[in-house]
Amino acid sequence: MLKRFNIWYFSSFAISIIVIIPIITVFSSFFEDTSQYYELLKNTFFIEYIVNSVILLIGVLFLTFILGVGSAYIVSFYQFPGANFFKWALILSFAVPPYIYAYSLFAFFENYGTAFTILKYLFGDGEYNKHIPKFSGMFGLILSISFSLFAYVYILTRSSFLYQSQNLIELGKNLGFSKFKSFYSIILPAARPAIVAGLSLVAMETLAEFGAVDFFSVNTLTTGIYNAWITFDDLAFANRISFFLLLFIFILFLTENFSRKKAKFHAETKGGFKKKEKIKLTGSKSFLAFIFCFTLFFFSFLFPLSQMLYWTIKFPENLNGLQIIDLLLNTLYLVSLSSLVLLIFSLISNYGNRISNKKFLNILSFLSISGYAIPGVILAIAFITFVSWFDESVIKALGFLSIKKIFIGSVLGLVLVYFIRFYSLAFNGIKSGYEKMNIAVDESAYLLGYSKSKTFLNIHIPYLRNSLLFVIILISLEIIRELPITLILRPFNFETFATTAYISASEDLLEAAAVPSLCLIIIASFFILFTSKYILKDTNE
Repeated sequence: MLKRFNIWYFSSFAISIIVIIPIITVFSSFFEDTSQYYELLKNTFFIEYIVNSVILLIGVLFLTFILGVGSAYIVSFYQFPGANFFKWALILSFAVPPYIYAYSLFAFFENYGTAFTILKYLFGDGEYNKHIPKFSGMFGLILSISFSLFAYVYILTRSSFLYQSQNLIELGKNLGFSKFKSFYSIILPAARPAIVAGLSLVAMETLAEFGAVDFFSVNTLTTGIYNAWITFDDLAFANRISFFLLLFIFILFLTENFSRKKAKFHAETKGGFKKKEKIKLTGSKSFLAFIFCFTLFFFSFLFPLSQMLYWTIKFPENLNGLQIIDLLLNTLYLVSLSSLVLLIFSLISNYGNRISNKKFLNILSFLSISGYAIPGVILAIAFITFVSWFDESVIKALGFLSIKKIFIGSVLGLVLVYFIRFYSLAFNGIKSGYEKMNIAVDESAYLLGYSKSKTFLNIHIPYLRNSLLFVIILISLEIIRELPITLILRPFNFETFATTAYISASEDLLEAAAVPSLCLIIIASFFILFTSKYILKDTNE
């Protein structure tokens, strides 16, 4: 028994160490010498970078909390026309990367843009530009990221709401609580782990976002990182700025963990789980619920989809020479391989943490999942640096052949960096499922003679089915949309929809970027629709 326990413990330990290497690199680089760019930036724009990053983070977290929790609550607890449609339609925003949403938002509302064209077509010539609102700068950036990422909060929160027993709702009624008081006093606290997990993913994605940030010309820590590496060739200072991104994430995690303390969120009612009965809305309440969900669906998905479709139809010449089949096969290949690797190792790591319950291992896992806050370009360069150092210092010293070609400019290296980058998604997604599983389930299995491996395979994995499918969606969509890592580490002449769209946009050909962007959105949408029936199935259906 001890031997098996050590296998799980050391497996989880080894996985965490592999993922934490880039984080250690970032922290160690904080003390390395930097170029004169550091002194210049420190005395000029560095405070602006920090302030803008904080404002962006607060704005996005606030908006995604309102949109994600609000929509999850409406479709989970109420029945109204379109409720069954919106429960899966709202996650289609996953298919739209923030930078594509930024292109759409800017193109629609700019002077003589799509909005101007529509007004001119409907009402003839006129001075419409002065009446069309402009969404640019920080406000446009917050909207672009929030509408693209709110589904992180929505899907996790909704999953938690569906697992809440009717007993909790009846408890609120017996205490004389109003629906609103029952919501913030009982329902919301019970969903806290899922909400925090979703907001944590949003926070890390926001701090690592570059495409939309650069497009709206907002100076954040991320733009400082890119400028330090690309413009001034100062990787040490880029890592130093990444240190502050990690610091933001650590503060968020520590604040939540200390505030939660030893609170438990799984149901322990003697009466067991009682299926929730949805409240049927009528009249104005039904109309308001429909309008809220439809407005959110329209602005998060239909709006950017329509803009890309409009550009594609208006400029059909951009379809010429685009190898759509090759781009599709390359994208699906990366998605399948990376998802398999991430699922296997994240399951092992979570289960190792659960059965060992060691404080050191929990701290190590906490540090490892913070790697998601490091921008993809830093992870890619850190990976190249580490492989080069290891090849020169260890491999060649032992007389072996060079390993650079194996890991750099290859699918293997690309998948490995994907694993480091998106480990947090897989780990937190599976951990959220484990939060709902009482440890008594494990103890009962042991009393029945189940080994730890048998408990893991026969009890935990079937129980975590919905969480695993959710993780697959997150990983797949992130890899489909991933840009910096793929650009730097992809094999020669190996393109995806994301890299093709970026190359066109970087050449100031936004219209040409519409075709691969539209393909990206459509493929991601079909993937979501194919899997949504599993992860969005109501407990009472």
